[in-house]
Amino acid sequence: MTFNHFLQMIIAALFFMVFTFCTWYEGSEIVERPWEWKYSTLFTHVNDEQAIDAVDISNFDHFLYAAKFKPLFPLLMVLAASYIIILSGYILFKRRIKKMALFLLGFGVLFLFSSGFVSHSPTVGGNIFQAFFLIGGMIAIMAAALYYYRIPRGFNTFMN
Repeated sequence: MTFNHFLQMIIAALFFMVFTFCTWYEGSEIVERPWEWKYSTLFTHVNDEQAIDAVDISNFDHFLYAAKFKPLFPLLMVLAASYIIILSGYILFKRRIKKMALFLLGFGVLFLFSSGFVSHSPTVGGNIFQAFFLIGGMIAIMAAALYYYRIPRGFNTFMN
């Protein structure tokens, strides 16, 4: 790994941590909205049938609430995490074209499945995430195809 890749990874990780904190802070608003607990506390309801008090709400539900109603920082958080994952894949598979193309294809398919998972959300955040995952998945799949079918480097010198 070069210094350039290391620096990119550190900067992306710092952005990810800042966006995670901002998302958690914005999502903490769920504690003050008991009428929303029935619809936005999926992680709390895994253990209990109903959240009785604000202290019973899981911290993961803060992220879910922020993604549904204040999607800016959750979207930036997913973007930073995606950048870290793609950069890691590039570092691992830089010299292996087929494996890198397969990695990007898998990432694109994961994004398309995520788009389908949030497609029936009635909230603004759900619609934004659906569009983001759909566009991101298509871009990743196109990048995989372009990476797989790219012209070999020696071919350009042969043509001149």
